[in-house]
Amino acid sequence: MKSYKHVIWDWNGTILDDVELCVEVVNRLKAERGQPPISVERYRTIFGFPVERYYLDAGFDFSKEPFEKVGKEWMDGYEKEKYACGLRAGVTEVLGEIFSSGTGQSVLSAYSQRPLEEAVEHYGLSRYFTSLCGLDTIYAPGKVALGKKLIKELGCGKGETLLIGDTEHDLETAEAIGADCVLLAGGHQSRERLVRTGAVVLGGIRELLAL
Repeated sequence: MKSYKHVIWDWNGTILDDVELCVEVVNRLKAERGQPPISVERYRTIFGFPVERYYLDAGFDFSKEPFEKVGKEWMDGYEKEKYACGLRAGVTEVLGEIFSSGTGQSVLSAYSQRPLEEAVEHYGLSRYFTSLCGLDTIYAPGKVALGKKLIKELGCGKGETLLIGDTEHDLETAEAIGADCVLLAGGHQSRERLVRTGAVVLGGIRELLAL
């Protein structure tokens, strides 16, 4: 791997393998509204940021109920079961390798700040990170502004930071903050969507060490 001063990780879908739970929760909400479920494959073709647009693509009608109501119901369901999720294969190994090299690491997430901190602690990963940066809302509008704040705090110049994520928005964020980017397939968006961005796309986290 190229020598970077800092590595910034996305959380959901990149470190935490929570895609199936996300689909399960949204399908419960759809069932309550008499709507058919979506598959994981369909989810990966429509999920994105801001998530309000994704909910529309999933079939919710915000002329009948506000986005905030659906978003709150989804988050309540997710929070009840989030610790049933495991980490993505190889993530602890790679975090440890980067940590041992002396390179700093942070998490930049569209997840809310307090639950993010609790989750990182729950999975025993706190020691690997110098910063945990989450949003102050449950509605996941995006994380470009948060990323700009983080990169300023880190004091890293263009190309000195690597951002690892699993969505097109992670690439957008990396470009906005002057970071290089690697995207992981198997997260919240399909490999086909990721490849179309032109970014480096890997099938698994351990492949990072072979770059």
